[in-house]
Amino acid sequence: MYTPAKERYNIMEYNRCGRSGLLLPKISLGLWHNFGDASDYENMRQLCFTAFDNGITQFDLANNYGPAYGSAEKNFGRILKEDLMSYRDELIITTKAGYDMWEGPYGNWGSRKYLLASLDQSLKRMGLDYVDIFYHHRMDPETPLEETMGALATAVCQGKALYVGLSNYDGETLEQAAAILKDLKCPFVINQNRYSIFDRTVEKNGLKDMTGKLEKGFITFSPLAQGQLTDRYLNGIPEDSRIRKDGRFLKESVLTEKRMEQIHKLNELAAQRDEKLADMALAWLLQKKEVTSVLIGASKTQQILDNIKAIHSAPFTDEELQKIDTYSL
Repeated sequence: MYTPAKERYNIMEYNRCGRSGLLLPKISLGLWHNFGDASDYENMRQLCFTAFDNGITQFDLANNYGPAYGSAEKNFGRILKEDLMSYRDELIITTKAGYDMWEGPYGNWGSRKYLLASLDQSLKRMGLDYVDIFYHHRMDPETPLEETMGALATAVCQGKALYVGLSNYDGETLEQAAAILKDLKCPFVINQNRYSIFDRTVEKNGLKDMTGKLEKGFITFSPLAQGQLTDRYLNGIPEDSRIRKDGRFLKESVLTEKRMEQIHKLNELAAQRDEKLADMALAWLLQKKEVTSVLIGASKTQQILDNIKAIHSAPFTDEELQKIDTYSL
């Protein structure tokens, strides 16, 4: 029977999520990869235990995480039932809907019908009465924003979500959505977007600045650019790497000569800071005032332990920040 480490809350540090009462761990565990039916269940359990033992209280899912769609929620639900349910009130469990989930016109995007049906399915798969945060996973260019935001508000009114969030929005749409949710008195507290040294989209589309202006939380995913910002590819592409196993999210063509040169220069800078490249990449995000938490993915427990070290990284000098920009942009 699993018993969490007593010192777990002395290991992790927590940030307030915008102006809400919610505190989130600086490092959170994402279940995008390695929690589908093709992955080893015992390894999933150990990843969750290692995270919680070290004060990671937030576990991030979506309806279609797998493969197959829904399997990450199903497997996490089994872990909850068998090992973690007695600690439910210590956990932040999040899920999302917005991408393709089931066949037909009602299993995608941002309609009221899709979002509320998907949340019901997610709760059933995880064996929960509610999630802590329910996200709309991406902007829908066809459905009126009022309908999508209204569905999020309904989820809260029904007691099926405590808070709501938005994912993959730009700054302009975020501002519009926030105004609607405010009128609905819906507890919108957080944005989730891709952000890393190599991906500065949120700086260009206004999302990062708007998040700060609206005083909302900001949680980032793909902080290591699918492994590019680690020592994984410094000496070529390993046979057991994500590129070799599953090229959907990181393709070999991304690792151009220029990108490899960038990775090596960033790795050298990290070494000068007495850090690994991954530590530096995570610290670069964590030290930005807008960032509440950084979502990591892991296939091995040691990766979680290594990533947590980033919360104690030394502050960056202006010269180091300039070098990071020069090497990566």
